[in-house]
This record gives sequence, structure tokens and C-alpha cells, in this order.
Amino acid sequence: MNDYFTADDAEEYSFYRIPKPLILNPDYRSVPVEAKMLYGLMLDRMGLSVRNGWLDEQGRVFIYYTVDAVREDLCCGKEKACKLLADLERADLIERRRQGLTKPSITYVKRFRQRSENPTSGGRNDEPTEVGKAEPNKTEMKETE
Repeated sequence: MNDYFTADDAEEYSFYRIPKPLILNPDYRSVPVEAKMLYGLMLDRMGLSVRNGWLDEQGRVFIYYTVDAVREDLCCGKEKACKLLADLERADLIERRRQGLTKPSITYVKRFRQRSENPTSGGRNDEPTEVGKAEPNKTEMKETE
């Protein structure tokens, strides 16, 4: 039987983050939940890429995430891993570039789009807005939806 968390334990673990718009925005409803999880894993890997200086000539961060690594992380077969990567490409959440021969592909994790929640004078604004650097969620539990 598992033990309960105490106040001292609450900060013990690090977590993968999946941005809320990937769940709530209708534009991403067709993206499978496993692909959204993979996107969260890719966002996490970007921190390592920055520390390693993995930037292209235009200053864009890229990651190395092979199909085999996806398979291992998500406990799935090659066909499923390839499908999830293709799902993210179709949703314009990643871009993969082959390097050729035995080199792993470079993956660019792209910014997701979210719909604006702020009403305008003409009514609700449903136009997509580009999302920049994510700020930590500092809401109290009682304030969440």
C-alpha cells in the first residue's frame, strides 16, 4: 500500500508539464493524449539543450529525441512512436530535420497556440495568439478550475 504525501514531501518530485491549451484548445482536440505527453517530455528536454548550447544559426533551440528514446520513455513500439511524432508534426507542434546517414534527426519544439480568453469590445476574441515563455503556475488550489 502506498503512503500519503505529507507537507514535507510535497516538493520532493519534479514534474513534466503539459500546457493547458493542449488540453483545452479545440485546435488540439485531434492530437492524441500520448502525443501531448510526448510534447511535455520534449519541452523538458529543451532545458538540457539550452545548457548544452544546442542552438541553430538563427538562435532556435533544438533537441535530439530519437524514435528509440521515444519508445523507451513511452513504453511503446516503433510504429506507435513514429505515429506520435507524426501527430505532433501535423499539429505544427514540432519540426524534425534529418541530418543524414547515422546522425539523429534534429527536432525543433515549436510554440503552441492558444485562444485568447480576454473579451474585446466586439465580444469574445477567439483569434489564436502566439504563446511565449511559460510562467510558472502560482495559483492556489482553491483558485483552480
